[in-house]
Amino acid sequence: MTTPEINDVAQAEQGTSLWRDAWLRLRRNRLAVLGLTVLLLFIFIAAVTPWIAPYDYAQQDLELGAAPPSAAHWLGTDIFGRDLLTQIMFGGRISLAVGFIATAVALLIGVTWGAIAGYMGGRVDAVMMRLVDIIYALPFMIFIVLLMVVFGRNMLLLFLAIGAVEWLTMARIMRSQVQSLRQQEFVEAAISLGLPTAAIIRRHLIPNALGPIIVYTTLTIPSVMLLEAFLSFLGLGVQPPETSWGLLISYGAESMEEYPWLLVFPGLALTLTLFSLNFLGDGLRDALDVRGAKD
Repeated sequence: MTTPEINDVAQAEQGTSLWRDAWLRLRRNRLAVLGLTVLLLFIFIAAVTPWIAPYDYAQQDLELGAAPPSAAHWLGTDIFGRDLLTQIMFGGRISLAVGFIATAVALLIGVTWGAIAGYMGGRVDAVMMRLVDIIYALPFMIFIVLLMVVFGRNMLLLFLAIGAVEWLTMARIMRSQVQSLRQQEFVEAAISLGLPTAAIIRRHLIPNALGPIIVYTTLTIPSVMLLEAFLSFLGLGVQPPETSWGLLISYGAESMEEYPWLLVFPGLALTLTLFSLNFLGDGLRDALDVRGAKD
């Protein structure tokens, strides 16, 4: 018996699982692994930025002004003489926080809403999903702008506002998953045991729909980050003295002809993060697609 055959027999004896198979398939996807590596690197840099930033965040050198990349300032400085690399590192903390926290808000609302609608069915499902359709018809940007105008501009509201308009697709995905799962034998067994509805949804339905939830999460984070960048570009997102990649891109766009590095480097940081998340999302989608793996 050859070595590969021995390994296959040993693996068969040890057994496997959906998550183990998914991890093995994900590892074979080079773009997904690259995306995960870059994303983890950016998250690590954002976490330790206060200790590794080359300059103080608020340090200015008005005499220096906007200077191109040099040995002292690797990515140059802005019009106030602030180190651009430091600005990008601190801006990444805000942009990544908006992406992850707003996505968490969207998932919490969307998963709960879709699971209840899909499990209850009938009139409850019809009313809940018609409400989703109505909200879908509203212009998202107008909704966010109204929230910012009525309640003022602050970081917490920005997280909640973006999350409040990104949950609709997740609700539809979750509803369809629950509708396909609620006729399964393990759900019928839970009902026959007298488990309450909330317990069935929390313990049985949501865990069995984690695959689509995880994939959607990795695809929602970049869209949330783009939305925050667009809001900051319009002056409706992060406000000084805080900064984000979107705000830095907004400043860079105003002087891109004179000082192109002010636009290129923040835009590159945002682009790399978005591509990484999309590569990871595509890889997770393929890895968790059991039917595609069997073909």
